[in-house]
Amino acid sequence: MHKREQPGRRTVLGAAALGAGAAVFGGAGQASARDRGGEAARALPVPLIIGHRGASGYRPEHTFGSYQLALDMGADVIEQDLVPTKDGHLVCRHENDITATTDVSAHPEFADRKTTKTVDGVKLTGWFTEDFTLAELKTLRAKERIPGTRQHNTLYDGRWEVPSFEEVLQWAEREGRKRGRRVWLHIETKHPTYFRKLGLPLEERVAKALRAHGRHRTNSPNFLQSFEPSSLQRLGKLVGCPKIVLLGTPDTRPWDFVEAGDPRTVADLIKPEGLKWIAGFAQGIGPDLTVIIPRDKDGKLGTPTSVVKDAHAAGLVLHPYTVRNENTFLPTNLRRGSDPNAYGDSLAYFKALLGTGIDGLFSDNCDTALLAAAEFRTG
Repeated sequence: MHKREQPGRRTVLGAAALGAGAAVFGGAGQASARDRGGEAARALPVPLIIGHRGASGYRPEHTFGSYQLALDMGADVIEQDLVPTKDGHLVCRHENDITATTDVSAHPEFADRKTTKTVDGVKLTGWFTEDFTLAELKTLRAKERIPGTRQHNTLYDGRWEVPSFEEVLQWAEREGRKRGRRVWLHIETKHPTYFRKLGLPLEERVAKALRAHGRHRTNSPNFLQSFEPSSLQRLGKLVGCPKIVLLGTPDTRPWDFVEAGDPRTVADLIKPEGLKWIAGFAQGIGPDLTVIIPRDKDGKLGTPTSVVKDAHAAGLVLHPYTVRNENTFLPTNLRRGSDPNAYGDSLAYFKALLGTGIDGLFSDNCDTALLAAAEFRTG
């Protein structure tokens, strides 16, 4: 889940266990934050692990191969990013630009669909979901987004289709029946202001799909997330699911703020008054990792900020993003060797982040994340 651009044993803790665990992470303030996570969320372990686009460290992101592996590894929640098709269906892609994540460029019948667009102020050239019907997208196959970093994932290029959100909801129901427990989802609306201007609003479509599957209530097994607070405010009028405001680095602004002329930055939103404002319509925040622990000028891991304490004081949970095992994504002091694509000491990074008292995190590598989280779950 970068705004521009994560086999373990799953332990489900009941409310009593969660209450006991609060002492490990800061007492009453943390327990209050868990309560704000939503009625159903109290049954999840703390800290919970979210499979970022599935198990995207091992399979091409947002494919059923990635989702299934994350679930089988034991991820507590599986993430979906949603964008619309030309005919109004929701599909799971990190971006509406599908140039890097599908084989669309190899389809001569779609050569004339290549175009240049400006999405949230960024000029992009490629192929976009809103220019294809669902049936047309289903003729494509997914591929690894960063093959230079994850060459092993290219083994699965062409193996899976682009999944629709409806198919994911059906999959979650099947897997839930098979496992005898509910399958949790972390559902993001991508570029909602952009799509609303195109006449393809996301929130109403998400709400309709959730209602059709009985996943629209406060006790439903899903979180709703967005980088645009207004999208979550809109969703809050349609469904009762817990909502997480995603936050970029402190110097950035939500795109709906840019469009509305709101001068506040993420730095403003992570101050106590900003967190109090978020708590008026959401149950948590999903900040960039550097909001929790900044890096110094050399890229080394720095000192934790007060954001965890401040968010918990406002009654909010924290689900920061995204820890990956490869050196290129780690703080410089946790890299090992000279190969940027080799694994570094990600376990140390997981432990440093979890030690701040966060309530969960996103990772491309669910198994590594779960290994680290187990130490904190048991106290």
